[in-house]
Amino acid sequence: MKSFSDLLNKPTVFSDRNVLSPHYVPGTLPFRDTEIEKIMASVVPALKNERPHNMFVYGKTGTGKTCSVKHVLIKFSEHKSNAKHVFMNCRMYNSRYRVIQKIAKELLPTLDSMGFGLAMLYEKVMEEVGKGTHLIVVLDEVDMVKDLDDLLYTLTRANDELKAGSISILGITNRVNFKDQLGTRSKSSLCENEMVFAPYTATQLQSIVRQRAKMGFKPGVVDDSAINLSAALTANDSGDARYALKLLLKAGEIADDRGINKITDKEVEDARRSVDTDIAFEAISTLPDHQQLVLLAIANLALDKGKNTRLTTGTSDEEDSFLTSGEVYEGYCTVARKHRKPRRSARWYREYLNDLEMLGLITTVESGAGMRGRTRLIRIGYPPTDVQKIVEKNFSIIESKN
Repeated sequence: MKSFSDLLNKPTVFSDRNVLSPHYVPGTLPFRDTEIEKIMASVVPALKNERPHNMFVYGKTGTGKTCSVKHVLIKFSEHKSNAKHVFMNCRMYNSRYRVIQKIAKELLPTLDSMGFGLAMLYEKVMEEVGKGTHLIVVLDEVDMVKDLDDLLYTLTRANDELKAGSISILGITNRVNFKDQLGTRSKSSLCENEMVFAPYTATQLQSIVRQRAKMGFKPGVVDDSAINLSAALTANDSGDARYALKLLLKAGEIADDRGINKITDKEVEDARRSVDTDIAFEAISTLPDHQQLVLLAIANLALDKGKNTRLTTGTSDEEDSFLTSGEVYEGYCTVARKHRKPRRSARWYREYLNDLEMLGLITTVESGAGMRGRTRLIRIGYPPTDVQKIVEKNFSIIESKN
């Protein structure tokens, strides 16, 4: 049996594996100077004892949104002023109460917030901000907040009560259309600046991967061809820089397990299969309930050859199996009843499809000539058996707690 000493002294290809983590914020962010400057311009009024405008940052996963915001916040914190910021991931802080409680804890570290109701926590926050603090509340994955409309209204309207200090919002989200779920009063209160992060190109990804490989691995470990392959696979799939870095990290782990001191195309290809499975599990497990149910319906129908409508997208060589939007919606209603969830309207269902496609979990195309009317054709992006197991397991855990 190996000891800790054996494991600690085991040869490795890594020099600093932390730089390959999606949570690592490098000192220099390639190809994001323009975006960083815009974020800085948005928050700089707080350093001048003025209230910043609200800002919302959009972009697909792995386009550098969160990393750029964190980069700006590090610089922001280096300046002495009455300004403060509170950063939170809304997958964890997913309700108005939790967000206000987190703000209270950050502003008043000695406050024991357990047992305080929302109104009391809000008063504590307002009292502290009212001393002249210009507070920037950074909400990463802001669309994950369950009562988002109430939260944004509460934070934006707080400024009407303040005689000194201010509260501003910097929201980060993958969903450009997340505001559709907000009420008129919240939209009118936001008055936000908006910015979209475009996906990285293949050339940009190659440069990013090379930069991190140089920082994360020992000299000469990573072949140039492995860097190029990681970038190419990512660019063809999603343009997600985090995916490219996960490929490198996993390829390094595979090299260590095999006792070799070189990362080649083979290690990257082997890493791809493992990373795809991990990403699918993470992406599905963190979806809101109804999006998981829509995905489950698609997986069920894909596995049920009797109900699966076989269509082609054009060429005679293509025999891909698609599902129509209508039959998927019916399947969604069925699994929603099974899991005792009230089905959502067709409008919300279409939004769920958009979100699932954006995450790469499904592919959709519009039907062409030869069909009665036009419909949306849907194909699952991962093995349906795997998807089925993940979603059913998630719901069995949820239902066992209720």
